[in-house]
Amino acid sequence: MIKFFQKDPAELDRYRFGPLGPHLDCFAHWLSDQGYANQTGLQKMRLVAFWGRWLGQKHIGIPQLDEQRIADFRKAQRKALLRHHEVQRTLTQLLHCLRRARIIPEPQPPPAPSPTDRLLQEYGQFLTQERGLRQTTLLNYLPEARRFLESALRAKALRLDSLTVQHINRFVLRDRGAFTPKRVQLITTVLRSFLGFLYLRGQLSTPLAGAVPTVATWQWSKLPQGLEPEQVQRLLQSCDPTTPCRRRDHAALLLLARLGLRAGEVVHLCLEDIHWSSGDIVIRGKSAREDRLPLLPDVGRALATYLQKGRPRCSSRRVFIRMKAPQVGFSTSAAVDDIVRRALRRAGLHPPRQGAHLLRHALATQMLRGGASLTQIGQILRHQLPQTTEIYAKVNFQALRAMAQPWPGGVR
Repeated sequence: MIKFFQKDPAELDRYRFGPLGPHLDCFAHWLSDQGYANQTGLQKMRLVAFWGRWLGQKHIGIPQLDEQRIADFRKAQRKALLRHHEVQRTLTQLLHCLRRARIIPEPQPPPAPSPTDRLLQEYGQFLTQERGLRQTTLLNYLPEARRFLESALRAKALRLDSLTVQHINRFVLRDRGAFTPKRVQLITTVLRSFLGFLYLRGQLSTPLAGAVPTVATWQWSKLPQGLEPEQVQRLLQSCDPTTPCRRRDHAALLLLARLGLRAGEVVHLCLEDIHWSSGDIVIRGKSAREDRLPLLPDVGRALATYLQKGRPRCSSRRVFIRMKAPQVGFSTSAAVDDIVRRALRRAGLHPPRQGAHLLRHALATQMLRGGASLTQIGQILRHQLPQTTEIYAKVNFQALRAMAQPWPGGVR
């Protein structure tokens, strides 16, 4: 299989020199399965061969390979590795391949977690099992909870009974000068959740969650940022459906523009969620919530075209797959935001805020101008609270004009 990336016999002999030589075919086969192009695979094979020669010079055998050996190699060959790309990623992939083939043992288990680590693990389980939050939300919650504990309890011992209102106020006031109001609002939300969890567990004698101050963000001071219908059409037309990448982007943009999906909902969409016979699609939203939306004709055609002529062959069940190796599903919603930003540039549009939510706002505004009620908009956008939809009343200019009162004293 190594011949798939390198056909020169002389080069093949150089690649096989060192303790890694007998295992390069295994790694080359894995790279091919992951969809790596010839040139990229060849670069990775050259890096692995370089590491193999270094291991041979240091008399390091295969059973001794682990992440620490990678660190030693990078430190010793720092200058020589400047011309190589993704050194850590490539060598980590090699270790994964060798472990999967049982050539080297699995890594040693990490040391026993500290009391803080165990507490945050239990908090994470509470958020997923009791609150139904996704792992992506935990990436925002757990670091803030840890930062609060480290700030309030500087001693090594985890004495939660020593937490006071003063600890909370100092933490919030310090962050108020370092972060945006929206970020501080998230931090206070995490604090209320975490302190409520501690009180529920009996580790706090006083319900301190109520002592967390509120942060004004003035959400009613700005209009929702959206696009006009003709701009949305320009955006969709910017995706030339003749290439696999553009077919994927076109299908993703239609889900955002026609169904008002969030970026994370597009990321987690799986093949089993599309019900072609009944003409609907299952959306897995916030807090493990599931909703069914109609599979509109243009959305269904775009998805079918992408799945038949654009989606790479891979084992992942996600609908939207990376075009570059490794060919797996998107890891975060940032990938969908990037699709929107690229389409905006192609269409020559430069709104103040760019991202997937732009199309969600555009759909709500268009529905409102078409006569839909706020309740209907909230149902389509799957808002849990009516207050979330009320902000769109500000863009219904026709209704606002009817409510406007004459200026006292008349027009001058």
